[in-house]
Amino acid sequence: MVPEVRPLLIKYLGSKRRLVPALATLAEASAARSTLDLFTGTTRVAQAFKQLGCETVAVDRSRTSDVLARCYIATDGADATVAAEAAEALAWLDQLPGEPGYVTETFCRASRYFQPANGERIDAIRVAIEREFAGSRLWPVLMTSLLEAADRVDSTTGLQMAYLKQWSDRSHQRLALRMPVLLAGSGRAVQGDACHLVGRGDLGPVDLAYLDPPYNQHRYDSNYHVWETLVAWDAPAHYGIACKRQDLRNPETRSVFNSRRTMPAALSEVIARVDAEVVVLSYNNESWLGFEELREICAPRGCVEVLAFDSARYVGARIGIHSPAGRKVGQVSHLRNTEYVVVAGPRGRVRRMTDAVADAGLGVRADRPVAVAAG
Repeated sequence: MVPEVRPLLIKYLGSKRRLVPALATLAEASAARSTLDLFTGTTRVAQAFKQLGCETVAVDRSRTSDVLARCYIATDGADATVAAEAAEALAWLDQLPGEPGYVTETFCRASRYFQPANGERIDAIRVAIEREFAGSRLWPVLMTSLLEAADRVDSTTGLQMAYLKQWSDRSHQRLALRMPVLLAGSGRAVQGDACHLVGRGDLGPVDLAYLDPPYNQHRYDSNYHVWETLVAWDAPAHYGIACKRQDLRNPETRSVFNSRRTMPAALSEVIARVDAEVVVLSYNNESWLGFEELREICAPRGCVEVLAFDSARYVGARIGIHSPAGRKVGQVSHLRNTEYVVVAGPRGRVRRMTDAVADAGLGVRADRPVAVAAG
């Protein structure tokens, strides 16, 4: 049975919430017992695989994603001891008085991501987590709770490239820790670059590998630099009105997937080397690779079929036409795009998987680019 889509964890550009039912249907129809989510992000897809009973490995280079993966994928929710200890720790952390520190100074006063009262609570809780729980099995669960709590009271549109000129309504709420809903089952979290990890043997073999690589030049560690700093807890030097981490300016921190020049070869190599019987790749029609290029780089894996999904564009499509002063400076071109899911592997298995999605009305087969309505 395909699991229900779990509630939103943190606001995250590129989250596959709308595609989860189709991706879970693909995994179930494939009869996969082992799965790999190679660019896991919020871990939403990896969680769906784990709920199906698959032994799941979640991989990402982001600090934030690694924390989420260690909480939701690597932690076994059936372990009553972990759940009880985490609940007790969260109750204690939630009652700590606020204490101003780096978050308050940087993300409340130098910028406006959080109300100062919540910034002080984030500082106090983060200090206590590091002092009392660093290195323990509770650390990723407690950190995930803090990240999600901070996300519920931030004052952004979701991206941390900037913050709102006026405080958001949710920012006035008191930051409150909640127990993450842990999933029963086993899994692993691996932090690292997909290009360096595939083919080394420690990620596979698996029955099904899911790839959701970056689509363009926008970096997740830059878009979500507040979370990266909260996890690293290294009080970095920062720059600009957004108070981004200074190390983001280092060219060595950029991913090959964020460059039009290097991305196609990198993606082709990862697809070729990943140790999986079936590869599932999601991409969209506004990305650097075209429809036929996607099919071509997946062709060496065997039979290739493509599913198409109509999708709303990210929030920037609605707000990006205004200047920093709030004046309208352009027109919205379109609010929809097409998500493609490419399935490659043994013909019988691929056909069974795509039949299941099409028969459930979750997506349509596409043998050519799909036009999208402008509205």
